[in-house]
Amino acid sequence: MRHFVIVGILVIIMAALTYAGLNSAGLMPIEASAQAVSIDSLWNYELIAMSFLFALIVVPIIYSLVIFRRKKGETGDGEHIEGNTRLEIAWTVIPLFMVIGLAYMGAYSLGEVRRVDPNAMVVKVTASQWQWKFEYPDSGVISTELRLPVNRQVVLKMESLDVIHSFWVPEFRLKQDIVPGRVTEYRVTPSLVGNYKVRCSEICGTSHAYMESPVIVVSQADFDGWIAEQQAFTAANQTPEGKGQALVSANGCAACHSVNGAVGVGPTWQGLFGSTVELEVGSSVTADEAYLTESLKDPKAKVVKGFQPTMPIYPFTDEEIANIVAYIKTLK
Repeated sequence: MRHFVIVGILVIIMAALTYAGLNSAGLMPIEASAQAVSIDSLWNYELIAMSFLFALIVVPIIYSLVIFRRKKGETGDGEHIEGNTRLEIAWTVIPLFMVIGLAYMGAYSLGEVRRVDPNAMVVKVTASQWQWKFEYPDSGVISTELRLPVNRQVVLKMESLDVIHSFWVPEFRLKQDIVPGRVTEYRVTPSLVGNYKVRCSEICGTSHAYMESPVIVVSQADFDGWIAEQQAFTAANQTPEGKGQALVSANGCAACHSVNGAVGVGPTWQGLFGSTVELEVGSSVTADEAYLTESLKDPKAKVVKGFQPTMPIYPFTDEEIANIVAYIKTLK
């Protein structure tokens, strides 16, 4: 019995030290959403359980190696033990109840995460290789950054234009896959003003590592002010060129195509209109309206020499394509 008491005390001490060490290591990023509270609480309980189980395995092994090792001069066999029915029942029943308890806590946390606020703000999210687009239907604003008011639930209605992506803001804790042909929902209530990043956590192609956009949580007043500014900017750019520039900005085209002559993932748009473009097949073509329109509708129809055919097909209308072409014309 003395050995059991000693081992029990050592297990408690080891478990406490392990938990303290893991807890102080800062394994989780800052907690920035209401949904993160229940998730972090569940994580804390799991951390306690892991620390205890680690100590429960390591301490008896080390104690036995030290205390019950063969002493110098001993030549006999160790004590023969047939089994212990009560011990076997205990290590079957106790873990069973622990698993049931963790299952209940997991179900409770899931319920808290999916709790619906009827007054939630809706934001449409479009994922594509390799960018994010955010649309605010109530105001008509389209942006490449996700700006949210603090302490208000937001439901993101997300869809993909090409492959499977995954929406992940580590500080919000939640993660949701975005599957082509399906609208998936993601509910979050930001609780801390600050700047974060949304990352794609599903490998989606060659530039997967760079598929991120700013997530900015502000006060309700600052959010309303930003919406008003975006609406004013949109109203001031109602020419075809202005609409085309807004479309280019909203869809993240500048991530691949520069407007200052710099070479990126795709060819620069500066001085493109009217120039002669060499194609991968060996021929050349004049970058007129017909060529630009075709390239926007089917990027793989005529691939520019020296570049990969990685541009996705965007669901632009004919009017939107004409506006983008008008904008490209201005980039002398």
